[in-house]
Amino acid sequence: MADKPTVPEGGPTVPEREAVVAEGGLTVPEGGFWPAPEIPQPNIYPMEWRVETDKLAAIYEKSKRVVWNPADLPWDDLRPGDFTPEQRLGVMYWFAVLANFDASGPAVFARATIHAFEQHEEDPVRKCFFSITRDEMNHEECCQRTIAKLWPGGPLDWQPGTDLEKAAHNNIGWLYHNGGRYWQGYNTAVRKYSLAVLFTSFMMGEMAASTLFRGMATGTRHPVFGEMFQKIGRDESRHLQICMTILDKEWPGLTEDVKGQITKQLRAGFVFLSMILWEPPDGFWDLPPYFLANHRVLMGHARDAGLGVLSFEEQAENWKLAIARIRAIVERWGIEFPAIPELDISGVEVTVIDPEDIIPVF
Repeated sequence: MADKPTVPEGGPTVPEREAVVAEGGLTVPEGGFWPAPEIPQPNIYPMEWRVETDKLAAIYEKSKRVVWNPADLPWDDLRPGDFTPEQRLGVMYWFAVLANFDASGPAVFARATIHAFEQHEEDPVRKCFFSITRDEMNHEECCQRTIAKLWPGGPLDWQPGTDLEKAAHNNIGWLYHNGGRYWQGYNTAVRKYSLAVLFTSFMMGEMAASTLFRGMATGTRHPVFGEMFQKIGRDESRHLQICMTILDKEWPGLTEDVKGQITKQLRAGFVFLSMILWEPPDGFWDLPPYFLANHRVLMGHARDAGLGVLSFEEQAENWKLAIARIRAIVERWGIEFPAIPELDISGVEVTVIDPEDIIPVF
């Protein structure tokens, strides 16, 4: 029997009596080379660059050509003195609310990128996830720079003085408490759900985001925000294109169980995203009873500042439009749409949603 191989400090060696010197000085063991051990999965190894969806590869190439730098926006034109203290607070509050979604984006898609590598998804899927991660970091930076410019120490590292300031500070604290709950759920969901379910949530977030920023870019009276929202909206539209391309591949042949999971996630997405797109529905967000009244006052100050915040009715119509588009997409694949009674939209009743099952995306 051959001696067992040993691995000294200099690297693996072949026992002398098994070694055969081949052409070119190679060492070839008798009976052939030893197979490397199987790699435990999930794992990013072995590396591979498989391409199955050319359209995704093309979208990734486009993302590299249209990349932009938030630092290049004309920040000197955003002057605190152009706003009343209430308006500055309102704008800071709106961006703090947005940050509950956009600031989670880099982490959400970075985790999804790692998961795609571990699951050995095709190369364009991994690269598209990376491109979304990069874009979401830009969007977070816009929140960061705006808040730092108008309300130093915001969102939470400042001492409120007036009742309005105390209301804003407290609302933001409760908002981020909820974000933390959903983040814990996402860490479980990314390992628990298939790409079909995850990307349905991502698709709903991107549809909502592209709708929001398109409306904001049109409605704002400030050129810095106009350019910012236009660029973010363009990114979100590309993210939606990525989601739809992947779902066209993932949705055919879905089991009834997975279809049911998707229906539930559509309802959960409405619940989660309504905080920024409209108003949070009752019964799911963990909020104090005064939150919504103060939220409306603060959003009113942001609207007065010329940020481009839509009215309650306009927000509802925008949300209905986005949901109608999503509904048309999912029902083509035999997926039932959930009822959204808050917007008078009929569908399947989804009565119980665990907040930790919501996949937080935007």
